Formats: sequence, structure tokens, C-alpha cells
Amino acid sequence: MRRRGFLGATAATLAGRGALAQPAIGAKATTLIHVPQANLTSLDPVWTTAVVTRNFAHMVFETLYGRDENLNPMPQMVEGHQVSDGGKRWTMRLRDGLLFHDGSKVLARDCVASLKRWMVRDPIGQTIAERLDALEAPDDRTLVWRLSKPFASLPYALAKTQPSPVIMPERLALTDPYKQIPEVIGSGPFRFVADEFVTGSRAVMARFERYSPRPEPVSYAAGGYRVLVDRVVWQIIPDPATAANALASGEVDWVDAPLPDLLPMLRRQAGVTVGVLDNYGTFGALRPNHLHGATANPGVRRAMLAAIDPVEVMTAVMGEDRELYRAPVGYFLPGTPSANEAGMEAVRKRPNTEAIKAMLKAAGYAGERVVLMHPTDQTFYNAMSLVVAQSLQRVGINLDDQAMDWGTVVQRRTSKEPLEKGGWSLFPAGYPAAEYRDPLNATNIRGNGAGAWFGWPEDKAIEAMRSTWMDSTDEAERKRLDADIQRRAFETVPFIPLGQYMPPAAWRKSLSGLLKGPVPVFWNVAKG
Repeated sequence: MRRRGFLGATAATLAGRGALAQPAIGAKATTLIHVPQANLTSLDPVWTTAVVTRNFAHMVFETLYGRDENLNPMPQMVEGHQVSDGGKRWTMRLRDGLLFHDGSKVLARDCVASLKRWMVRDPIGQTIAERLDALEAPDDRTLVWRLSKPFASLPYALAKTQPSPVIMPERLALTDPYKQIPEVIGSGPFRFVADEFVTGSRAVMARFERYSPRPEPVSYAAGGYRVLVDRVVWQIIPDPATAANALASGEVDWVDAPLPDLLPMLRRQAGVTVGVLDNYGTFGALRPNHLHGATANPGVRRAMLAAIDPVEVMTAVMGEDRELYRAPVGYFLPGTPSANEAGMEAVRKRPNTEAIKAMLKAAGYAGERVVLMHPTDQTFYNAMSLVVAQSLQRVGINLDDQAMDWGTVVQRRTSKEPLEKGGWSLFPAGYPAAEYRDPLNATNIRGNGAGAWFGWPEDKAIEAMRSTWMDSTDEAERKRLDADIQRRAFETVPFIPLGQYMPPAAWRKSLSGLLKGPVPVFWNVAKG
């Protein structure tokens, strides 16, 4: 079942594809077939930060605020908000007509439970929780935040994309945040068709007929989500060439992230459009385990940072087109207010092999095994891993390069066990680059230990500087703190920045209305 209908260009295969494309609700129904960038192994966007789960969640769930194409937070599930008590009290009112896919009304208590669950796992949510005296639902449509200190960025935080503070029924939101929800019930413009889900093969989302869009024009994830197709089928095709050929032949409508080497072929196809929908792209990163083994040693992490050439990594990821990537980069998105030059010599200077071996020796590295979780079914992560593996082996790292699918990485990276009990040392990741605009949103720089993202770095200095940054209203002080945080990050290496890349998508010219933004969205898209 893993690649059903997409194993070759035989007549039987094409017949299988045709069967998958048939609309299920009548001859006039419209089905859009999309190839996501990875297999959908988890359906819970709070439990995992996997990009494919984030993209899925945008279809079936909603958030209180959404971001427009300029990343400004706009009211989405709420009518708006009022701020009082010197910025410490926020009152939000849900808009009328919100329904979950099971037909029940969306109530304020559903939002309270959902947000509290999200705040346990998400670094920005944890920041809010630290300042939160109470989150209350005095009636069915009103939420009241009572904070211990002002937090002007609350709407921006509630509009974040990964992991999103999605709203689900209270009974599901009461699920342990470290366990996955037992079913998917959202209030978004699409509903998940559970009985057609086959992991490794396909996922189906149908238009939610009772969804009531906002009246405003749509702008990425803000405004009126108007669904113009009846069904969206996510067809899982692990092989990039097979996906590209399926698009060229018209068997699928949209490929999220085609292999860069295949873009010239796709551009030559009369019925295909190739273009960048996500202008912000992805921050490529290598995440070390800060709890166990050699990667718990900051000196070893600095040597690994020195051993890896970001330009070589990004060339492997995106090819020779320099317009599609930026490298080297620091810990903030180039071109944003927090981007700075502090510590950049760590990624701009290329020490020779002997110098890096000396760094490892000075750090006390004695040939301990380092386990790289290498996802071979993720085009970009596979390319990152290949360069990382060669680079680390070249300088004498005893690398155990373990090939696996991305779903296994997503499951295994939650483990805090040591290596001898099935733990891990490193894995590649892609962070939403749009979030890396400032210390508030660049959450994987954080050093909040057990509350941090997988890898669990602990750094009280970075945490203190981040807290000061959030409290400051002085632009000069914030600029100084931006530089201090980045300089400290290059010393402690919470992750190894591999570059910013902007992979194009490709779609049939029969599609129109595709919106630009950090997440592929399926509202406003028509199929002619």
C-alpha cells in the first residue's frame, strides 16, 4: 500500500491512478490531487512539529488569529480583542457560527483547553504560560487572558504556524500533550475523511459544507477561507521522479516540493507551472541531542558546526540556482530586524580538516559513536544528511549513519534514552524561516531544557537575554540583545544552521488561485 498506483508508467498503474482520482460524491464533484512533501504519519499538530502535519492541520483546524501574506496577525476565529489593565488583560470574543466537524458549536471552553494543551509543548506557548495568571471562559464566546506582565505579541504568537495553537473540542484537547489525539475533529474549511486514510498511501480531506468563512478578502491564512473544490486527496509518492512524471502526465494536480533536479523538465511541460509559493522558505538545520553522548558536549557541537559547509549543503539541497537559497546564515532570518553579524565567522571561515580534528581533541572527543537519523524518503533532508555524514566522517567523527523514513525520525526523536537504549545524536530539520525573525519566534534557539524542542538544550544565559528582549521597548537595547543571543548561540550551538532555502512548487495550469505564504493552503484554489 505504500506507493499504490504510483510504481511505474504501466497501463495497470495508470488505471490505478485514474481510479484514485475519481470523485466520491458525484460526477460533477471536483477532486484536487496533491503530493505532499512527506508521508503523513502523525495527525496531531501539537504532538509533532513535522511540516507535513502542520500543512494538514491548516486544512482541518483553525486558530484564533491567522497571518496575512505579510505575516501580520489578523483575527480569524475571533471577532477581535480588547486590551486593558495596562496590557495585562486581553478579552477576545469568538465570531458567531463556528462549528466543529462533528456538528457541535465551538465554545470558549474548547479554546481554553486547546490553548492550554498547546502551551505545554510550544516554546512560545510556554513563554505565554510563564506570564499567565489565568485563562478563562466566562461565557460560551468569550476568552479572558489575565497576565502577570504585558505581552503585546499575543496575537502574533496565536497566529504562529508550527506548531499551531489549533482549536479542537475540549474532550480532545484534554488529551495528554505528550500523547496523540485519538481522532481529528477541527472547525476548519476541510474535514478529515478518516475511513479513507491509509498511512504511506493517501489522506483525504473533504469540503466542510457547514463552514462559515469570514467576509474579508483572503490573504494567505487571513480573511475568508472559501473552498472551491469538493475533495483534496493527498497522494503519498516517496519517489520524486515518479511524482514529477505524474504531474507532467496530469495524473496529479500539485506537487508540494519537487526535486530541484527535476525542475527544468517540469518547466518544459506545457501544462505545468513552476513557482515559489513560500517566499520565506525553510531554515535547514541539524539538531543535536543535548542530553546524551558526544553531542551533549558544546565543544564537539562547535567542531561539528565548523566541519559542515552550509554552501555545500544548500547546493546539495537546491542545486546551483543561488536564487533558491541563502548560505551561510546565522540564527535569524536574513533581512529581518533581528539579523546581525555577531559570531558569523563561525560559519564564514572554513577551518581545514586538521584544525577541526584539533577542536575535537580539545573538546575531549575520544571516538564515541554519534547516531545520525538519516531520512531517505525526504528529498531535502536526505540531501542534508548526505553532506553532513560525509563532512563529519571526514574529520574523524565515529558516525553511525542510520537510514530510515521520516515517519520513524518523527517518532524516534521524542526519545530521551541514551544511545545504547535506542537513542539518537543528530537529525536534520527544516524550521519555518518566517518564524526566525526575532528571539520570540526563533524558538529553537531557546535553552529551556526539558521544555525545549527535541534535543532539549539548556542555557540560562540565552533564556535570560530572551526574557529581557521581550520586556524591552527600546529598539537599541533589542538590537544589542539580538547580537548577544546570536553570539551565545554560536558558542553553545542549540542547532547547526545549514541555510535558508526556498523550494518551488509545481502545479497543473488547470489550477488557479494558489496563495503565497509559508504553508501551502487549499482554500481559494479552483480546478478548471
